[in-house]
Amino acid sequence: MAGLINDEDIQLVRERARIDEVVEQYVTLRRSGGTMKGLCPFHDEKTPSFHANPARGTFHCFGCGEGGDAIAFIQKIEGLSFVEAMERLAAKYGIQLRYEEGESRGPRRDPQQRQRLLEAHRLAGEFYAQTLASSPEASVGRQFVTDRGFDQRAAETFAMGWAPRSGTALLGHLKGKGFTDDELVAGGLARRSTRGLFDVFQGRLLWPIREMTSEIIGFGARRMFDDDFMQGKYVNTAETPIYKKSQVLYGIDLARRQISSESRAVVVEGYTDVMACHEAGVRTAVATCGTAFGEGHAKVLRRILLDDGAMHGEVVFTFDGDEAGQRAAMKAFEGDQQFAAQTYVAVEPRGMDPCDLRIADGDAGVRALVDARIPLYRFVLENVLLRYDLDRADQRVDAVREAVGLATSIRDKSKVEEFLREISTRVGVDVDQVRAEHRRYRPPTKPERRAPAQQSAEPAPAPPPQPFVSFGAPQFADEREALKALAQHPHLARPHAEELDDGDFTHPVAQELWRTMTTVGLPAQPDPTFVPRVSDALVSDDLRRVLSVAAMEPLSSTEGATARVVAAIMTRLRLLTVGRQVNDLRSKLQRTDPAEQQEEYRAVFTDLLAREAEFRQLRNRTLGGE
Repeated sequence: MAGLINDEDIQLVRERARIDEVVEQYVTLRRSGGTMKGLCPFHDEKTPSFHANPARGTFHCFGCGEGGDAIAFIQKIEGLSFVEAMERLAAKYGIQLRYEEGESRGPRRDPQQRQRLLEAHRLAGEFYAQTLASSPEASVGRQFVTDRGFDQRAAETFAMGWAPRSGTALLGHLKGKGFTDDELVAGGLARRSTRGLFDVFQGRLLWPIREMTSEIIGFGARRMFDDDFMQGKYVNTAETPIYKKSQVLYGIDLARRQISSESRAVVVEGYTDVMACHEAGVRTAVATCGTAFGEGHAKVLRRILLDDGAMHGEVVFTFDGDEAGQRAAMKAFEGDQQFAAQTYVAVEPRGMDPCDLRIADGDAGVRALVDARIPLYRFVLENVLLRYDLDRADQRVDAVREAVGLATSIRDKSKVEEFLREISTRVGVDVDQVRAEHRRYRPPTKPERRAPAQQSAEPAPAPPPQPFVSFGAPQFADEREALKALAQHPHLARPHAEELDDGDFTHPVAQELWRTMTTVGLPAQPDPTFVPRVSDALVSDDLRRVLSVAAMEPLSSTEGATARVVAAIMTRLRLLTVGRQVNDLRSKLQRTDPAEQQEEYRAVFTDLLAREAEFRQLRNRTLGGE
């Protein structure tokens, strides 16, 4: 086994490996005086404190204290030993290392493994691409490329390939290049079975997955035949020493410089979506590889965007408009605190992904989709409000209480007031009510915040059922009084009861008693048998007890003639109902756009005028005109 690397070779690597050139493979740097500055890749920060000094060949972070030369940087960021980092840089700069006998610096794994696996993937990529271009068997793959709106040039730009169906074609090719069975298995290019060694991908269309350095580290593969032994429509390389899916973004090698220059990253869902975006001129598009967008992906983009408190950048997520796309948007929002850049979402109304959209509407359609992005918090707000019946006052209160929590995730605090006004408009409540709920809002505990992520595979849950409230609660005083009037003076209440219906009683107990009374029939004259007949018709003893209390407890108001008191009580109940209807219609009118929903707006406005007129008439009929 090789020992220490020759000192002259170490010095040569240090001379050739420019610190800024090495660092910029991982971090976006910007000139700052005599150094270059960026976000430190070794700790989370919002203000750049990482500096690279090309003249000295060193880096230093004033936030976490990490520093050193290009070799130390590669050691730290890739988790390599000194020898492995040297070998990585030597291979990049074409330096042949010489080894001396003795103990190596740091722990030794196989010092050649990474370079061997990268070389195997490079050769595999070339083999797959050549097969797609020339093999008769790959015609189905070439047809797929054409059907998805791409030409041969696009396939070559993204180095698409074809895995032969034989199951051993790549294996034979790479073994002929000197690679061992163990190396091919470790790199995820071959698999062992009881019948021997076989290619991992067989009869599939392939996309090479690259690091920012453009080195191939894995492949994404699409099913093309029904008898494929792999079940998934899309299957990616399994985790290997060089491929970690939680830290890899497909297309990042092509998009990174454009992302840095435009300060915008567009995150799509699939390989063909990345291709469609780039072909349409959106060259900042990337995609995750078979996993949800997570913290590792966010860190990659933040370093490229130089994402800091200035909020000059954008991250635009594109999601399908279906339920799965909405869940993906909610999950992205849960991790939105990872960005200081403004976060947006672009959803195609017809549910098309960028690739389908390009086929339907051309390149302009894809560009228009991204340009029509909306803030992610606004998209999430729409999904939150869908879970509530905004025509109900109690549901509007609950909707506001949940919605104001979204405002805490808005980095640009100058936009919080605008967002609170948006909640007010969408829910249909006064903005002061929204502001008050926002002031009272307290973030949930961490376990409660994690719950939605654990349930992300399920549709968004409906609001929890409201707890049962006792009929003796203060808010039901008018309903209790009306039942007393109906039970004690049914003949006097009868003329006014004709104006009432089930909706005038809001508590289930009152509703059931009212329905039973009207079924039995309110008498036109005093009838001592009325209450017993209603009691016999009730379905439970609990309801009978409530009826008994209503029949015995004196009315709260005894001023004036009994007929007038009963009339006022019954009118008061109807007045409260019409008041609720007025508030609901005002809320609905506030949520209705008069420009885009002219007929609905006119109908609601007309109904509101009628209810307001009825409210005034009822108010004038109550005692004292109140």
